[in-house]
Amino acid sequence: MITFQKRKGYMLLYICLVLPAFGLLAQTHYNLQKLITASENYLPVLKQKQALINSAKASVTDIRHSFLPQLNLSDQLNIGTDNSLAGTLLPIGINPSTSGGVRASGNMQLVGGNLGVLYGEYELVNFGLNTAKIKTAEAVVGLQKSDLEREKYLIQLQVSKLYFTALKTSYRLETDKQNEKRYDSIFTVIKALTLSGLRAGSDSSLAKAELSKARITYNQTLGNLNQIKEQLAYYTGVPASQLVIDHLASSFDNQLPLQINRIPDTTGNPLIEYYLRKKDIFLSNNNLIRKTYQPKILLAASTWARGSSIQYNDDYKSLGTGLGYQRLNYAVGIALTYNLFNGIYRKDKLTINHFETEASDFELQQERLALSTASLQADNVLLTTKANLAELPVQLKSAEDTYQQKLAQYKAGIISLIDLTNASFVLYRSQTDYIETLNDWYLAQLDKAVATGNLIQFIQTIK
Repeated sequence: MITFQKRKGYMLLYICLVLPAFGLLAQTHYNLQKLITASENYLPVLKQKQALINSAKASVTDIRHSFLPQLNLSDQLNIGTDNSLAGTLLPIGINPSTSGGVRASGNMQLVGGNLGVLYGEYELVNFGLNTAKIKTAEAVVGLQKSDLEREKYLIQLQVSKLYFTALKTSYRLETDKQNEKRYDSIFTVIKALTLSGLRAGSDSSLAKAELSKARITYNQTLGNLNQIKEQLAYYTGVPASQLVIDHLASSFDNQLPLQINRIPDTTGNPLIEYYLRKKDIFLSNNNLIRKTYQPKILLAASTWARGSSIQYNDDYKSLGTGLGYQRLNYAVGIALTYNLFNGIYRKDKLTINHFETEASDFELQQERLALSTASLQADNVLLTTKANLAELPVQLKSAEDTYQQKLAQYKAGIISLIDLTNASFVLYRSQTDYIETLNDWYLAQLDKAVATGNLIQFIQTIK
């Protein structure tokens, strides 16, 4: 019969076996496309850019609504005196209006009054100002959209670089593990030869030191890989512990990767598009400035009702008499307004906008120059890495053959341990050189794709 202690022991053993399996199941393999998609769905900065687009679109609606007529309804009840003099006033400050009340002497008796007004005003003709305002607002929407696409593009670039760096480090980790196993095998062979008296004890100590060094290198590479995963976690929101990077189909297999040729797409490059849309704003603003300082033809209409406790014959009644409406009026008119100094204002604004447009042009030229230079530099790197990738498999095969020969010669007592460790080092260096060169090739292809506006197409080819 199974006792309680035994059942407890079986349960603990089951947990120890099953929990790691659940941990492995929780891990998801991520290729470059999955990492890009995760970053686009996670990063707050992209949601911020989208919110700015929505804000710019709302501004277009706001501007359209600003073209609606002004229609103001007001009503006021007043108690005050009615003393006035004939003459003209300029609209300086706030001048309370007194209607009538022109007499030989003043009268400080209080008067009650009521005034209700409905006033409407509409810019009947503004010579294209409304259209210019909408075009400028739409240009801002275009800029915000291009800013979002540029931000996505830069994030795709950064995630891609981290992905290739993670791949390189993963391959390096495999190489470090192989190097550790080689030195472990060497140490095992030397230990057996030492115990049999065929080799000196110093060989065993030296081999143990090399083995320890190989383990330290492996631990450092593992730490670097974990750091890179933390950076990817920042961009994707996927915990580093759950990030398992898919290796490329043409990974560390001594095969020359295929060349990816891309036609430059300078017009569709988000890094260029942003500056084009930025320039559009200045061009739209130039037209807006011209339209802003044009004359305006206004259509105005009003109706108003009024009451007063003073009768037509200057007879003062009770204050309540003025609370009701006693007279009704209306008026319709068309007005032309133009500030005679608008020509000076327009010239000043256009001059400012001219230099801003000119600066935008230079900014666009600088970006195109930078991308063109980056494309040429990527071509140079590709030429070098392509030539090296053709030679490195030969170097690697020779290093592997040499190591096996030296190991057999050491076992036979023909060479010293130094010769064997040198062969092991050459093999390790050949492997790491191949990994570095392969990574340089992919990064150069990445830089080329970014510079020519083909980043998305390049990402789709990485499987």
